[in-house]
Amino acid sequence: MIEKMDSSNWARRLKIKHLELFLALDEAGTLTQAAGRLHMTQSAMSHWLAEMEGVVGTPLVVRGRKLQLTPSGQLLKQLAINVLGDIQHTGKALSAVAAGRVPRLNIGSVWAGIAGGLPQAISAFQELHQDVAISIHDGPFASLLEGLESRAMDAVIGVLDARAHRDGLEHKVLFEDRVAVVIGRGSKFWPQPAAPTFAQLLRARWVMPPGSTLTRTQFDAFLLEQGASWLAPRAETASLAMMQALLSKGDYVGVCSESMADEMVGAGLFRKLPMGSAIRFGPITVMWNSDHVNSTLKDFIACLRSACRELQRP
Repeated sequence: MIEKMDSSNWARRLKIKHLELFLALDEAGTLTQAAGRLHMTQSAMSHWLAEMEGVVGTPLVVRGRKLQLTPSGQLLKQLAINVLGDIQHTGKALSAVAAGRVPRLNIGSVWAGIAGGLPQAISAFQELHQDVAISIHDGPFASLLEGLESRAMDAVIGVLDARAHRDGLEHKVLFEDRVAVVIGRGSKFWPQPAAPTFAQLLRARWVMPPGSTLTRTQFDAFLLEQGASWLAPRAETASLAMMQALLSKGDYVGVCSESMADEMVGAGLFRKLPMGSAIRFGPITVMWNSDHVNSTLKDFIACLRSACRELQRP
């Protein structure tokens, strides 16, 4: 007899084998086929099903020539998928830790790093470590560094400045970058073969990174040198996707790292505009906590440095 289901007690009586058998039963469609696949007798399989329904306190299948899941059965199926999947993932993670590796890396990067070798590094790294997942986080450098210091991040790719020399942090320089001025297909200057003059650009609508970013600070310094410190952006965004959308759909001029500009130029999305003099951004580095490093992270850093060297070759 099926007992009345309690809100939580049923879960304490549920076994992993219940979930495994229930998924096998759902896939097979009949008790006979499920029992055959699992090398059990049909009566043993029927016993397990009855026991499961007794545990959860409600029918899980509609019996017939082919079993159909009840609404409760659908809920239990989803639970089985989630629990068994988590067990499998955790098992892989435990094996990785036991072998001195980690199952996941959290990598933070400014736009320059994403364009300057990070995708190539991830691909090369996962050829070596196929069981290691990588979470990529982009955003303002200051926010990424906070994640590095709290150990939410394993490594951060950003500019070399005083913040990279904090106690406990190590770094390696990857490449030099600059600030670029770009337009997209939405700009009135896009069809013109000749680049617009600086005076023309000063009358345009600008999209810039937020004032807290180094890209913006360096560009504001450039405007000050040109006597155009009065220029204010019409839109500010730390999102590359938003900047790309604005430059594609509207008549705007944008500011970003040169490495990212080159990436977008290669994809036919941006045109890079000459500014007369280079606008320095700085060395792009990879940073990590010296007391939070392992062999997996070291392999990733090696792949990242190799990818950046390859991209910087003439």
